[in-house]
Amino acid sequence: MTTEEIYAKILHIVKAYLPADANGDEIDHDSDLTVEHNINSVHLVDIELAVEEEFNVEFANEDMENLRTLNDAIAIIHKKI
Repeated sequence: MTTEEIYAKILHIVKAYLPADANGDEIDHDSDLTVEHNINSVHLVDIELAVEEEFNVEFANEDMENLRTLNDAIAIIHKKI
C-alpha cells in the first residue's frame, strides 16, 4: 500500500472526529491534530482504534505517544504492515 493510499484512508477517519469548528480541508500530512485541529485525547483514541481496525494493526503505547500528525500515523502503519 502506498503512502498516499494510507494517507487517504487516515484522512477519511480523522475527518469523522473533527470538532464542528475545524475544517477538514486544512488537514495535511504535517498538521498537528491536537493543536491545529482541536482533536481531544478521547477522539485521538477513537481515531487510533479506527485506524487499527482499518489497517489490521495494533498501536503500542509508545506509538500513541508519538502520534501527532498524519505522517506519524503513516510511519507507524508502514512499520506494522
